[in-house]
Amino acid sequence: MAEEFMQFKLDIVSAEKELFSGYVRTMHITGVEGQLGIRHGHTPLLTMIKPGRVAFTTLEGKDEVMYLSGGILEIQPTRVTVLADTAIRAEEIDTVKAEEAVKAARERIESKADDVDYASAIIELSKALAQLKVVELTKGRR
Repeated sequence: MAEEFMQFKLDIVSAEKELFSGYVRTMHITGVEGQLGIRHGHTPLLTMIKPGRVAFTTLEGKDEVMYLSGGILEIQPTRVTVLADTAIRAEEIDTVKAEEAVKAARERIESKADDVDYASAIIELSKALAQLKVVELTKGRR
């Protein structure tokens, strides 16, 4: 099959800015139902995404990875749109800040205080751990 038929348009935007707009070969992302691998011609889908990574390969063969804090994914056969709550390129993640967020969330969860919102602490822990996982997965590529 010709190269132009093996690609699809990908747009990744957050509330702050557009992070990527271009044609890619493949994409991997975590939806609420699990991991999704996406290629040209994928069945249309609209789903929520979980905090984690989005990875894709550009037409030039460059692998890119970003952290997403959650959002919405829309898949059409020739176009994919990611509307992220927050999106950060892997190389821009502040690991010290993420490690501090993990520590603070764990302390909140382990505290015996009556006013602790455990649900929000667990969400914050999940997001910080996801950022660190994205950094870990991309270390060999830098």
